[in-house]
Amino acid sequence: MNATTLPLGNSSTPGADHGWRTAAIGLLAVRFVQGWIYWGGATRRFIYGPQKLDPHGHWMAYKFQTAMPGALLGMDHVVAFMLHHFYLLYAGVIIFSAVELVAGVLLLAGLYTRLAAFITIGLSTVLMLLFGWQGATCIDEWTMASSNFAMGVALLLVGSGAYSLDNWMLSRRPELAQKTWFRWIGGSLPLPLSDDAFKKFALVLLGIAIAFIVSTYSYYRGSVVTPFHGGPVSPGKHHLALDHGVLSNDGSVQFHAYVNAGTPATPSHVMRAVLMNRQTGAVIETWGTSVLAAIPQSNVQNDFAYQKFKVGKFGIFGGVGAMATIHLPSMITGQTLPPGQYVLSLTSVNEHVWKLPMALTE
Repeated sequence: MNATTLPLGNSSTPGADHGWRTAAIGLLAVRFVQGWIYWGGATRRFIYGPQKLDPHGHWMAYKFQTAMPGALLGMDHVVAFMLHHFYLLYAGVIIFSAVELVAGVLLLAGLYTRLAAFITIGLSTVLMLLFGWQGATCIDEWTMASSNFAMGVALLLVGSGAYSLDNWMLSRRPELAQKTWFRWIGGSLPLPLSDDAFKKFALVLLGIAIAFIVSTYSYYRGSVVTPFHGGPVSPGKHHLALDHGVLSNDGSVQFHAYVNAGTPATPSHVMRAVLMNRQTGAVIETWGTSVLAAIPQSNVQNDFAYQKFKVGKFGIFGGVGAMATIHLPSMITGQTLPPGQYVLSLTSVNEHVWKLPMALTE
């Protein structure tokens, strides 16, 4: 039984089934590309780059952590929780990669095409929520996730057409054409919906796609109802969030730092730290590059085991997503600081400055 003689849908419009099948064949390139993207991403980890799944090396947990600063809908808390629970983190990475692999293979083969397309919509949504903000020159991850989302919607609606294992299965077992479950998860036949119901379903999916894509774009870049902006979280310019500052009267300083913006490709370097009196602006003590480079690594207590703050020859540096409590030893000897208002200033290699107010009380 060939593709043109298979049982078709229940459309009441003459020639509609032919139009559907033509559309499905026209989307073969979309199905192949969508399948290849997810198959390729998974096989890079399972086959061609297995070090990405090796927890003893620079594995996927590092990339996962870089998503935290701009993750949406509380996903940063989910990431942080998983980073603190290794077995949950490892299982999550393996399962996500395995789902990518299965969905990719199914799309490439045209097997259970609509089910595979639906899975890729879910994967695209998760990737958007986690990594959509990233891309130093443009929001590359947003572009990829939004495109994959739309491709998944198109394949869910239209299916796989004649050139698929779904169609081969139907040619061997024509009775599958009467099975509602096969019509919904396969791709060789139109969905078991009337023309009106199919139109409504398609418009609902369109509305979801528009709301999801436009709202995330507006959040990341504006240019919809607000002026263009670089995003609440910059994917190209490093930023340090400083808090929990503790100043001792001997001049030692302790604070918590978080690299909450920037490109994951390069770390943020702090080359100078200065403690000043907030009222007078007088410099109390300075930690230059050579001093910071000589601080023991034990003075840096990292929150996570992957992206870390470290001490190097150019001072203190940390990758995107790194969090740590850092202790700077006193640079004044034989003196005690009087009570008052102070501010700690950190300067990066790019002359970016971050400040943390501190108070020293009796």
